[in-house]
Amino acid sequence: MNNFARISATLLITLFFFTGCTRKQGPTQLGNATGSGSSLSDTGFGGDLIPAGSGDENWGLEGGLQARGAGDGIGNGMFGEFTMVEGVLPSVYFGFDSSSVSAAERGKLQQAASYLQENSGTHLLVEGHCDWYGTSEYNLALGDRRANSISDYLGTLGISPMRIEKLSKGSLEATSGLSKSQSSQDRRADLILLQR
Repeated sequence: MNNFARISATLLITLFFFTGCTRKQGPTQLGNATGSGSSLSDTGFGGDLIPAGSGDENWGLEGGLQARGAGDGIGNGMFGEFTMVEGVLPSVYFGFDSSSVSAAERGKLQQAASYLQENSGTHLLVEGHCDWYGTSEYNLALGDRRANSISDYLGTLGISPMRIEKLSKGSLEATSGLSKSQSSQDRRADLILLQR
């Protein structure tokens, strides 16, 4: 019986090992990058990662992109068709390089959920903000994670995601040059009411 258990355990481990090993496919080559610039293989990254083009592409407004109009988003206290009302709900603050809602900040989200439940026609804009540390791209992504974290938490409190708009401002409004403790006010998500 003891040998049977050892053989069974060995077979199970072998089965898990071989089913967990898969062959990884290499990246698909996009073709030769020709033109005036050098390919990334010249920089040591290997492979042609830049798609070949004729060089005649027009990526400006004349090429089919359209400029945003004045009514296409945020401007003059408006978010699309909604009027933005700031200062009714408190901001939610985050730790350095974190998008987790701390226990100390959850009461603010319960307050927001209660307000939204009592005012069924009101929507919410969650603006994710970051301090000045890190690249602008990283901070935009972190601000997005913070806004999503707030939205997800409000969802657990019964607020429909259809009533929540999310926007990352990253470090656009952060004060640069401050220490990590001084810049704690920039690590936040602002809760802005949206009313018709």
